Formats: sequence, C-alpha cells, structure tokens
Amino acid sequence: MFAPDLGRCAVFLDYDGTISTADTCVHLLERLAAPGWKAIAAQYGAGEIGSRDALRAEWALLPADEGLLRATAAEVALDPGVDELVWVLLVAGAEVTIISDGYGFYLDDQIGRLGVPVITNSVNWSSGELEFAHSDLSCPCASCGTCKQAPIREANARGRTTVLVGDGTSDRKAAAVADVVFAKDGLARWCTSAGVAFFPFECLDDVRASLVAPSTQG
Repeated sequence: MFAPDLGRCAVFLDYDGTISTADTCVHLLERLAAPGWKAIAAQYGAGEIGSRDALRAEWALLPADEGLLRATAAEVALDPGVDELVWVLLVAGAEVTIISDGYGFYLDDQIGRLGVPVITNSVNWSSGELEFAHSDLSCPCASCGTCKQAPIREANARGRTTVLVGDGTSDRKAAAVADVVFAKDGLARWCTSAGVAFFPFECLDDVRASLVAPSTQG
C-alpha cells in the first residue's frame, strides 16, 4: 500500500474515463456527431494537433441542441467509488481538484454534489461556442483546452505533494510533472513507454485503497 501524508497532498482527478466509466466526449461523438470525428481524434492522439483545436473541430460536428447533449452525456455512468474517494481524501486533509479537458458542460450535472473545485472548459450556449478559460498560452505547448500542468505546478510551488489520477491522452503532460501518478488504459501505456513511474489502477476504489490508510477510511 502507498500511503503518503494526505494532509500535504493535492490530488487531481481527471473526469472522462477516470471519474466517468467512459469518455463522455467520445460517447457524445459516437451517438450524435457527423462523420469525420474519428480522423480528428486520431490526429490528436498522434500529437499532430492539440486538444483545443481537436475539441473545437469535434464540437462543430455535434448538434446545437443543449437538451439533447445533456441527456446523452448523462447516459455515461460514474465510477461508483468516486464519492467515497473524495470524501476520505477531504477528511484526511488533502486538497481535491477535478481537472478535465473535455467539453465541460456536463461536469456540474454529474459531480457538482462533490463540492470540490473543477477546472475544465465550458460551453457558451448563447453562441454555441466552446470556451477555454483554463488555457495557458504561456505554457511551452500552449495547445491544450485546459492546461492540466498549470494547477499541478502551482500546488507544487505551495509545497504540496501532487497526485494525478488519469487515463488518457490529455493527462500525459500532467503526468510528466506530478509527484505521484495513478494511471490506467492509454495513460498507463504512455507512462510505460515514456518511462514515467506510475501506480496502475482499474477503478477508483483501487486508488482509495492505495492512498488512504485503513484507519482513515472508517
């Protein structure tokens, strides 16, 4: 078991594919998008374009129907361990932040009850455009919709031990700067090839068991 001093930790949880059981953006695209989104996703996965450009291009292929988009996003189930993980981390004194580089609009519907900070993109429903309030144009890559490195670096600067829990392409740059990485699926494969140390997990109960001492979990 890995049991750091959680009172000194800042834990960053990815949403799509980590808190949710599948990538909500991919689910929306598979169910509702016009053809062509897979080619965009392939370009992003290969590093040919950044997430901001990929998200904009994919979003343009989806219907401009807020009700339909919210209902379809709600079809994606959450990992049943998310509430317990967040609760025990907060009780132990950890900072918990959800960071997502997806479309963002569904996070409040799905996890607003958790009451922790959320860093993500958003939709201006009046214009129908994606908005990227958490881009970091001063970052060397400057190509992400939400820069996941920035809040991790800020927490490190405050003396926090940073913990990333993620699964996919948008978590790679964050994994490169976090002190501790929990990874599954594509992120685990990338960490292995890139030589980034990580703890494997399959579900959030695995992360809780690794991070939190049994006496703290009650």
